[in-house]
Amino acid sequence: MSKPLPEITPKAIVLGVLLSMVLAGANAYLGLFAGMTVSASIPAAVISMAVLRLFRKSNILENNIVQTAASAGESLAAGVIFTIPALVLMGVWTDFDYLEVAKISAIGGVIGVLFTVPLRRALIVEAKLKYPEGVATAAILEAGEKSRTSTEKDESGGLITIAISGLVGGAMKLCQQGFSMWHAAIEGATVVGGSIFGIGTDLSPALISVGYIVGRNIGILVVAGGLISWAIAIPIYTAIYGFEGEPMPAAWDIWNSQIRYLGVGAMVVGGIWSLITLFKPLINGIKASLEAVKKSKLATDIPTHEQDFPINYVGMALAVLLIPVYLLYFEIVNDVAIAALLAVVMMIFGFLFSAVAAYMAGIVGSSNNPISGVTIATILFSSLLLLSLLGKNSDVGASAAIMIGAVVCCAAAIGGDNLQDLKTGHIVGATPWKQQIMQIIGVLSAAVVLGLVLDILHTAYTIGSPTLSAPQATLMKSVADGVFTGNLPWTMVGFGAIIGVIIILIDLRQKRIGSDFRVPILAVAVGIYLPIELTVPIFIGGMIAHFSDRSKATDTMKKKGLLMASGLITGEALVGILVAVPIFITGSKDWWPQFSGFQLIGIASFLGVIGWLYKSVTQKS
Repeated sequence: MSKPLPEITPKAIVLGVLLSMVLAGANAYLGLFAGMTVSASIPAAVISMAVLRLFRKSNILENNIVQTAASAGESLAAGVIFTIPALVLMGVWTDFDYLEVAKISAIGGVIGVLFTVPLRRALIVEAKLKYPEGVATAAILEAGEKSRTSTEKDESGGLITIAISGLVGGAMKLCQQGFSMWHAAIEGATVVGGSIFGIGTDLSPALISVGYIVGRNIGILVVAGGLISWAIAIPIYTAIYGFEGEPMPAAWDIWNSQIRYLGVGAMVVGGIWSLITLFKPLINGIKASLEAVKKSKLATDIPTHEQDFPINYVGMALAVLLIPVYLLYFEIVNDVAIAALLAVVMMIFGFLFSAVAAYMAGIVGSSNNPISGVTIATILFSSLLLLSLLGKNSDVGASAAIMIGAVVCCAAAIGGDNLQDLKTGHIVGATPWKQQIMQIIGVLSAAVVLGLVLDILHTAYTIGSPTLSAPQATLMKSVADGVFTGNLPWTMVGFGAIIGVIIILIDLRQKRIGSDFRVPILAVAVGIYLPIELTVPIFIGGMIAHFSDRSKATDTMKKKGLLMASGLITGEALVGILVAVPIFITGSKDWWPQFSGFQLIGIASFLGVIGWLYKSVTQKS
């Protein structure tokens, strides 16, 4: 019998921790800027392979361990930035409390890891869900292992492709954000018969790349949601109620105060629908997991690739974590009974939505996982519960609801990511419990730096401003505040819910006729809620992916496209943080010199990136 390959090694731990921190910071910026995050598993796998090749001994399982830790950190960033900035936007915090951010994110992330341990066998082994990004990561790891042990040249360029595209994305971000050479977006509006019609696009290579990764279907649905807001809802609203001032600023004011709440209603319906559709599979999956645990106790020789973290330790760890969760809520509400109730509510929602996120990642992938939808449903339910317990005059109800949502969102984000990584490990023959340990290490590594990243970005750009709009966190604040103040535009939320039901009916029809173009409600809902200028480049990227498929791109071309997209995202996000660092240190928002008047160069660069990516994935060399 051959000796098993080493997995958790000192060099793999160090590299996994570093990549977790770096990619968590990059994804935090991307999420605050664009309202969407993407999986870091593929770039982490490529970087890991490039670095570990410098050592005399390395193997595919070490690379898998590194990407497992790195992608856990990246996913935790999504859970943090979708919720915790709402506490600053609400005025509960004046700035980001480093220790509080670390505590909330670490607790939520570790709970997410533990919740998904019993789901691995159910969703990966029994249900055989696809986990597309997990499969793609496994393919890249296997290709890298093959090239490491052979003399064949990697035609996709590997780390070089990521580096070049990262420099391009970073240079454009430096020119736009640092030197203010051009505006971040181009936009315009026209008035027809008293109705405003607006459109625009952000000049961001990262958003093009997000669209390329999520693909044609999601790209179309996201921009369709944007058009529901900007080509239908705003024109109808302005035709009925009129508007004041110039068309585009007026359209933005109406969208911000009224129309975006259509997305809230649609997201809540989508979150509830996800629970309904997944209830039976989840119950069956949990039963299968418990049966597998019973069988494993009777077995004397369990293969390493079937060994999970022991379920009894999972139960004990969750019981222990109830204590810090309880203390977290007691600090806010200062009531023993209510804090205990909130801790129980968090655990229930945390498990349900971690399971939903894990299942959804298996269907649509981690990057497409609609974490914000289930978090909004959590915050809305928690706000209504706290309203009944504390009354509408409570000054802590809204912040307590956000805190419940923060822990749940971190757990759910990690839940979806974990199963994707465990799918990769299942394919390459990794040991599940070792991956689960590295997921916890990745979570704790990211938790250490996320508070500092948020503080740097807030000092430089002001989170919640047009520069760094933090769309999800702004939404969470609006929902929690709106329940207690009575200012939530319930009419718009109701119309959004109706739109959500209609979209669900359309999707059910698509499923019945066997169409490969499905209409997941949460993808459209995110598009309704996001600014139109963010959805347009995502759509463009999705169509590039579509034309790549139409041109029958080779596997090498597809891999190169993924690496280019990952590099553009990482480069732009990291430079966005680096631009913020000197502003944070000096306290001067005018630290960078200004060179305005280069808007045409910005547009040309944006079009150049589109052409470069399109040519790379559609034209054979």
